[in-house]
Amino acid sequence: MKIGFISLGCPKNLVDSEVMMGLLEARGHELTRHPEEAEALVVNTCSFIEPAQQESVDTILQTAEYKKTGRARRLVVAGCLVERYRSELQEQIPEIDAVLGTNEIESIVGHCEGWDAQPATGTEGGYLYHDLTPRRLATPRHFAYMKINEGCDHPCSFCIIPQLRGNFRSRRFESVVSEAERLFGLGVREINLIGQDTTAFGEDLGIKDGLPTLLDRLARLENAGWIRVLYAYPNRVSTKLLETIARHTALCPYLDIPLQHASASVLRRMRRGASGDIFLKMIERIRSIVPGVAIRTSFIVGFPGETDADFDTLCQFIEAARFDHAGCFRYSDDENSASYALDRKVDKRTIYNRQRRLMAVQRRISRQGKQALVGQRLPLLVGGRSAETDLLWEGRLQTQAEEIDGKTFITRFPDGTAPRTGDLGMVRIRRATDYDVFGEVERITRPAAVTAAEAFPVLQ
Repeated sequence: MKIGFISLGCPKNLVDSEVMMGLLEARGHELTRHPEEAEALVVNTCSFIEPAQQESVDTILQTAEYKKTGRARRLVVAGCLVERYRSELQEQIPEIDAVLGTNEIESIVGHCEGWDAQPATGTEGGYLYHDLTPRRLATPRHFAYMKINEGCDHPCSFCIIPQLRGNFRSRRFESVVSEAERLFGLGVREINLIGQDTTAFGEDLGIKDGLPTLLDRLARLENAGWIRVLYAYPNRVSTKLLETIARHTALCPYLDIPLQHASASVLRRMRRGASGDIFLKMIERIRSIVPGVAIRTSFIVGFPGETDADFDTLCQFIEAARFDHAGCFRYSDDENSASYALDRKVDKRTIYNRQRRLMAVQRRISRQGKQALVGQRLPLLVGGRSAETDLLWEGRLQTQAEEIDGKTFITRFPDGTAPRTGDLGMVRIRRATDYDVFGEVERITRPAAVTAAEAFPVLQ
């Protein structure tokens, strides 16, 4: 059977899609990038905020049309939206043949084949794949995401992830190491470690300093490429973690730490605690221990009760912190979140204006930071030809994460050498814009022949 996939939302959701695709391939099914040819179509949905929910519903409806115009006989909907609206989806969109939630991934084969259309009961304690689970990468072959834990125990009032993903649980230590070793052996040059809270890795298994210990082990693998940590929780960024990152060249000097706000009163209503002053001390400690580190964060504006003074506090904090990368979400009221019951809601126009103001501040900071890189010689991972022009190639520095940060555009290679996706090298930065940099490659290190299959691009 030919099966097509559409994966929406975050990298954590993408890994779920990759596991489902792997399970289907192991069963003998063929994956196709052409939805009109697919006999079964799978939409893995996101339900994090209202726009994501709407995108998921729109995609389901669009995909359902292939049951009329294409060869599709089954439409399977998976993911977070199912966890929230299982019965409503099946009632309101009759074209859906089966649904499966985030803990029912292993039932994907039966749902696509049609012999197990009833919802599975799920996995006791919550599903989490392991190193022997079939998985088909949907990313370009030179980088991959690797989920090291799942679920969350934090009580953030704006978030419903614990309801959708379950309680926090870590993968076995050796399972992660084994998968990383295999991925590097297949030609992957960068692994991005992901989870709802990567810094809590191993706590539920009784492993002390779980993430630093894991990183130290991964960095020592014989064929290790770049290793990057995403989704760190502020109060778990330990000195040992920072010292471990600073110790190994394979570990990208990069931390993604969603802070959400800087006003103590807003953070208290978010059930996160801390304050801008506490965060500034943490940032100072990070930069003092990890030379050249890049720090990414994200914020929520318009949270219930956020005053003009709170927002000014946030802007002043960003000016002081000088983040390398920052994103900003507009608060989205969700009836299933604790924040839904909070008073003093902020109107949508104010939220929109605050987001624009905040990102204008960050754009100026980013521009200054990128200008400071001009003239520096830095490690580079080559991606591929630029989508903007055939005259440029693009890649990333260790301080640039895939998809969420800027890019490094390459204007010249040494001795006219034709670059190849996955090449590592050194680049001299010659020019910078608000979020991107341009450089000339001075040295290329071509890894051993890549044996991994070409990535299977999801339909969207």
